Amino acid sequence: MKLANLLMERRVNIDLKATNKEEAVSELLEMIKAEGVRMNYEAVLSSIREREEIENTSYGHGFAFPHARTDAVRELYILIGVSRTGLAEKTPDNIPVRVVCLLLTPATIAKLYLQTLSGLAAFGRIPGNLEKILAIAHKSDLIKLIADANISVDKDLMVKDVMRHNVATVNPDHTLKDVANLMFRDRLSALAVVDAGNKLVGVIGDRDLIKAALPDYKSLISNLNYSMEVEPFEELLKQEDKIKVSQLYRTDFEVTTPDTRIVEVAAMMIFKDIRRVFVISRDNDLVGVLLRKDIVNMIIRG
Repeated sequence: MKLANLLMERRVNIDLKATNKEEAVSELLEMIKAEGVRMNYEAVLSSIREREEIENTSYGHGFAFPHARTDAVRELYILIGVSRTGLAEKTPDNIPVRVVCLLLTPATIAKLYLQTLSGLAAFGRIPGNLEKILAIAHKSDLIKLIADANISVDKDLMVKDVMRHNVATVNPDHTLKDVANLMFRDRLSALAVVDAGNKLVGVIGDRDLIKAALPDYKSLISNLNYSMEVEPFEELLKQEDKIKVSQLYRTDFEVTTPDTRIVEVAAMMIFKDIRRVFVISRDNDLVGVLLRKDIVNMIIRG
């Protein structure tokens, strides 16, 4: 099924008057009210606010995707609004939110909801689409623009529907200090290691940094009275600008492709007790990462 087939002109507003995302959501909901649809709108708004508190749905590129799975609705609703002036919202890339895609769905249809959200996000990432949207004069032009992007909603839930597209990376020549700073800044526990061509060559995690400070950790565990002549972490800090990623990274990582079924990867993650699987293209370029916690957050939690 094509993503555009799920859209309706009467649920598109190409001239939002809202000044922020919450006002935009309320304005979009007015279109459903105008259709005479009866639902508990306060419960819907509460669910949307709750989701925003968990994670800001302004994803960058000028797009925001507020959404909620709630028993207050009985079917999937896709509402799209365009702000000509931009909304006063915090965004990861400092590009003002100009397009708001609101998704509402019952809690029982997680697959279609996630695929639709993924499809709209994929449309938003296409270079030039934001400018094209801001230039349209009619609602039908927006739906045609999405139709021309030829984005499909798959039969099965795929890795591409859940994976993170922005992957934090370092190269083998980066230092231990570079890694620690990036982990601290973005609250990460591991980074992908790539070569100059963006090919995945390894992974480096917080465990690897600690092991660098405690190379003889097995002796320490087996003998609690094991004495050290120097404080290991202090010594590590002295070398943080000299120790390279190439000395620490591991090559034992798992990969998958964007078009792999999510259930297959989830089963592998459970069987091998791993928290992340890197996503590569047919040319072996790193294109994303699937985290175990995202399967919980997006599929189970919504």
